[in-house]
Amino acid sequence: MIKIISFLCLYGQRKEMYYRIDLMNQTIQSDNYPGDSGPKAQPAFDVLDMNNYRVEKLRKSKKVGFERWMEIFGGPLAIVVFIFIYFFADISFLNQINPDLLGEKASKRFQELGSEHFSRINYAMLAIFAASIVLWITEAIPNYLTSLLVIITIVLTGITSEKTAYAQLGHPVMWLNILSFVLASMLVATRVAKRFALWFVIRFGKNATWIFFSFIVINIVLSMFISATTAKATILLPIFMVIAAIYGAGPDKRNNFGRNIVLQNLFQINIGASGFITGSGANLLAGSLIAGAMGKTIFGYQDWFVAAFPLCIIIILIGWVVGTKIIFPMKPEEQKPQIEGGMQRLKDEYRALGKMTVNEYKAIAIFVIVLLLWATDKQHGISQTAVAFMGAVVALLPGIGIVKWNDVDIPWHLMLFSAGAYTLGTGLEVTDLPAIVVDSAFNHLGISAQTPFWLLYVVLTFVMMFSGLIFQSKTMRALIFIPIAIGVAQKFGYPVMSLAFPLALLIEHVYVLPFNSKPAALLYTTNHYSISDSFKFGIVMMTISWLLVLVWGETVLKWLGYTNGLFF
Repeated sequence: MIKIISFLCLYGQRKEMYYRIDLMNQTIQSDNYPGDSGPKAQPAFDVLDMNNYRVEKLRKSKKVGFERWMEIFGGPLAIVVFIFIYFFADISFLNQINPDLLGEKASKRFQELGSEHFSRINYAMLAIFAASIVLWITEAIPNYLTSLLVIITIVLTGITSEKTAYAQLGHPVMWLNILSFVLASMLVATRVAKRFALWFVIRFGKNATWIFFSFIVINIVLSMFISATTAKATILLPIFMVIAAIYGAGPDKRNNFGRNIVLQNLFQINIGASGFITGSGANLLAGSLIAGAMGKTIFGYQDWFVAAFPLCIIIILIGWVVGTKIIFPMKPEEQKPQIEGGMQRLKDEYRALGKMTVNEYKAIAIFVIVLLLWATDKQHGISQTAVAFMGAVVALLPGIGIVKWNDVDIPWHLMLFSAGAYTLGTGLEVTDLPAIVVDSAFNHLGISAQTPFWLLYVVLTFVMMFSGLIFQSKTMRALIFIPIAIGVAQKFGYPVMSLAFPLALLIEHVYVLPFNSKPAALLYTTNHYSISDSFKFGIVMMTISWLLVLVWGETVLKWLGYTNGLFF
């Protein structure tokens, strides 16, 4: 809510908040005549040149106003929160912990430490968790640095051993993250991803409607393999910016085609990721937490796909109708190319790639084989991580492979951030803090075993969905709400999947405001839409998607055996 207020306060200063593309500064400003000795006019900006829309040409956003103050005071506030909770707070439900409420790992830890010491590590866990949330929300320090502080503080306070804490960097899902980036780099380095996107738009983008459908397909295909939503945005941004220009839209000339092409891609980049457990690191974290609560090492690719992919497609199609037909309906002239020969420039860009190379064919072969093995994991029993290992080894193999290690783009800051999140998750598991907090909160609120399941389902999914308006990190949302859902399910004897998995389906709904996700921040710099535009479209789609998840719980999740339906 604080973030929303800050943006509304700054909305009147939008000229200072827009971070326009550098190319706009290259527009001819001079009226000099030939022979003048004054400054020469720069060449006119070519709106159809994809090179003009590369990410490096976008202005970097700077924090202003309230966000800047949050950054300044975030660090001291986190320190105060930690010291107060750990040293001075007197929390009754942490003083007398009922061992009967604890899970297997927490119960074992309770027996090792005794009641008093176990109570102290729960205070420490709560202090670390609260302080880390403050740091992640305010971004007072880089997120990866917060994660490193989380890891070492968990060790120093005795919540877990050094071996356990440091081992989270070697978690199977962490390896899957790293190897997925290796495989994604293969598609980028060989230009297969760019070639596919251009070919599909050229082949099927005959008019405005089919252009939008083309990007739906492109986003879905890229989501299968590229786990970084920002990477997908980076690949697609130059393409849809050129198309926007062809249809008469630009940073200084907005129309509904431009609004739709950018907002639809932002929506599809995120929602497309929800259909696959490998779609984002947050999905992998949620799957790991759920699998751990069920006594498994990793969540099955096929299990996630069967339950989530159809919902992903339905939401994307509804988003297309809502955006292009209802909220931002396009005039007839906005649905026709405004620049003669515009599509020809895309064809020229495609031809510039040349003929398919051997490495591109190799990349496609590895891509298809890995996907097939992921999709059939229940049939052959090989884990997603092992499959990714094999694919990455082949891709990197000298003489046979198609990408060199120096060409692999692994965002290690994100890996360290994820490692901190997994260590925090381990700390929550060995202390069972979520279950303890849930038990205390429910006792105070009068929620008991007699409380209907549907009420818990509705409240938890609602909170998870609309928390995306406040939190900046999908990983953080998964880390907060998935354990709570697990704790609620375990408290009342419901299947873990019945509450935790519906929340996992909502992780990727981060498209409403610029700070909600990195792709949202990136695409906002295009200046094709305003905050009010993204809010109108986003809040409508959040509401529709939440209602669909309610229906999904009563139908599909029931048919798959994840729940007994919404009402039981």
